[in-house]
Amino acid sequence: MDSLISIKDLIFEYDNGETVTRAIDGISLEIERGSFVAVLGHNGSGKSTLARLLNGILTPTSGTILVDGIDTSDEDRIMDVRRCVGMVFQNPDNQIVANVVEDDVAFGPENLGIEPKEIRQRVDEALEAVGMTEYAEHAPHLLSGGQKQRVAIAGVIAMRPRCIVLDEPTAMLDPVGREDVVNTITALNKRYGITVILITHHMNETIGADRLIVMAGGKVVEDGAPREVFTHVENMRRFGLTVPETTALLYELKNAGIDLPLDALSVEECAESIYSELSK
Repeated sequence: MDSLISIKDLIFEYDNGETVTRAIDGISLEIERGSFVAVLGHNGSGKSTLARLLNGILTPTSGTILVDGIDTSDEDRIMDVRRCVGMVFQNPDNQIVANVVEDDVAFGPENLGIEPKEIRQRVDEALEAVGMTEYAEHAPHLLSGGQKQRVAIAGVIAMRPRCIVLDEPTAMLDPVGREDVVNTITALNKRYGITVILITHHMNETIGADRLIVMAGGKVVEDGAPREVFTHVENMRRFGLTVPETTALLYELKNAGIDLPLDALSVEECAESIYSELSK
């Protein structure tokens, strides 16, 4: 495995001076270069804390995170970590700093001291990658929520990170905007080979990922391909999480005595499984 991110015995605690809350409790993970990893969990599961640790916004209480071989606790290398791992947050308005879309996308590369000619090329490529080229000269505040989030993603892409961590990027969007953003980040992973780590509590957003990590109480409670993880219906329900409706239907039919596999995620796959079994 060619790991871009290596996490070993990670613990993180919030200390407000009176109480200590352990948000991450002994996690060890390897994130493969070029993979699309979804991290699923309820609020308080530790998933957003993990996102901030990967970018060096937070540093471990104990344990280590290596990003392309760089220890995120090394203060002298923190900018190298952030060049490697870009962050996209819930509210795109918090990341948009300019009055014109293309100027906003150029902001990050300018701060990195990139030459103007190179910046122009990066901005054009980033806007094309997220399907926002025609909005280059528009005012960001006039865009929809999904479009704003795509601009925020373009701003990160223009800095040429090897990994993008998206911390619940669809939390403030309507269903159309959520689908728009998920399609955009999926395309970035498949077309450009950017490592994507999607933090979410929307189960349906994880189906297209290569790998699904489920967190609860600061621990990893499931880790595998979504098709595999969602077959563990009882364990998911134990942690208050749902499974796709197709999996839930197959699970109930299986409990009723019909021998069906549980790994059909799409409606078409589900229908085919039921038809095949009933045709025997």
